[in-house]
Amino acid sequence: MQDSPPSCPLVVGVDVGGTKTHLRALAGDATVADHVRSSTGWRPHDPSAARWLTDLVREALPAGARPSALAVGAHACETPRQCAEIGDAVRLSLGVPTRVVGDAELLVPAAGLDKGVGLVAGTGSVVVGRLPDGDPVQVGGWGAVLGDEGGAAGLVREAARAVWAAHDRGEEPGALALGLLTAFGVPEVPALGAALEGASDVSAEWGRHAPVVFAAAADGSALARSVIADAGAALAALVARLAARGVAVDDVVVAGGTVLGQPALYDAFAAALADAVPGARARPLTVPPVEGAVALARSLL
Repeated sequence: MQDSPPSCPLVVGVDVGGTKTHLRALAGDATVADHVRSSTGWRPHDPSAARWLTDLVREALPAGARPSALAVGAHACETPRQCAEIGDAVRLSLGVPTRVVGDAELLVPAAGLDKGVGLVAGTGSVVVGRLPDGDPVQVGGWGAVLGDEGGAAGLVREAARAVWAAHDRGEEPGALALGLLTAFGVPEVPALGAALEGASDVSAEWGRHAPVVFAAAADGSALARSVIADAGAALAALVARLAARGVAVDDVVVAGGTVLGQPALYDAFAAALADAVPGARARPLTVPPVEGAVALARSLL
């Protein structure tokens, strides 16, 4: 690939997610590498982050292949300064133009758009966009304890709160309460508090029980349906917050296993978005986010 003609530079895009990392390299329209591996060891707040990315690129590309440009969407890369520092270090190591952004920023270019909003609701949630001057803006996130509205962990947190409120009103445990009790392995509603607080990895351990909320809603639980509706409204409120700050929100590209895997949540979000930000269009992402990293890499040539 070192002898590829100038018309076919090797561009490399990387999507570093919370659990898996996807690297795709293309020379023109030809795929040179399509590599998926665990994100184990990715620590964006650690000086080792640049080395982790550099090693990934060298290991995933064929022997002797040298990228012409590299773009990375990185999970938990939360500020422009943090992303720029990692990008600068990778650029020095590989000797190629490099850009690092938060992983949610891959959604808009992956959808083939020049501007818009990226919304991710998987285990957690976040919404990103850019101001007219190009500066990035991120809202939401903040982890399962305080935020991540509409993500799997946030849904479980709010479901537990709803169940506790129903218990305080003297109501008998319904489908949502019984589902949570079974999921967390506790005998009664008051014990849910200790079960949630005892999690060693709050996002992962809470989030894996989110299907309980949707199952209860499908069984007719009005409480579960209310939790889902509120989660959809919370996601729409994040988009409205970006709009209030001057971000163009005409197109909202949506990704994440929770919101795209659960039609009840997606429908609740779309309905709330129509009320909160008239004119905004929700667009489910239908290609892997790494496509956005490839597009960003091409823009560096």
